[in-house]
Amino acid sequence: MTVRLARPADLPGFLALAAEVEHWFGPMVAEPGFHRAVVRSADRGLATVAEDDRGLLGGLLFGTDRARPARHHLHWLVVAGRARGTGVGRELVTDALRRHVRAPAVVEVVTFGADHPGAVASGARVFYERLGFTQAEAADPGPEGGSRQVYRLDLA
Repeated sequence: MTVRLARPADLPGFLALAAEVEHWFGPMVAEPGFHRAVVRSADRGLATVAEDDRGLLGGLLFGTDRARPARHHLHWLVVAGRARGTGVGRELVTDALRRHVRAPAVVEVVTFGADHPGAVASGARVFYERLGFTQAEAADPGPEGGSRQVYRLDLA
């Protein structure tokens, strides 16, 4: 597996990943805004992918709060079904933190609320907790109407 900065040409791979999780996150594949976000993030060096000889294993979109430069966001992280539980997600997050974050800083991600069907099935909440993120406040519901929660990582 190789982890590298994404390129705009990786958009089809991001769309394939998005297709796997639209039932949890809501529509993305046909959404021009999602396409623009992927390409813009890749152009800015804020998108990362993990790949093997069969294609993308995962993708991550990262961002920094312009008003508060020590506050960062994992905007989108998806690991292909065939690669879940193999360390791909951990490698993507580790790479993003290494590239973009200097302590002291805070990194936030919005994931499924505890009552969301994807909370257990995706393993997202446990995944972030294993990386040291802690549960924080509730977030606005997702585009499909499901509950969401902020997880926060404080880096001293």
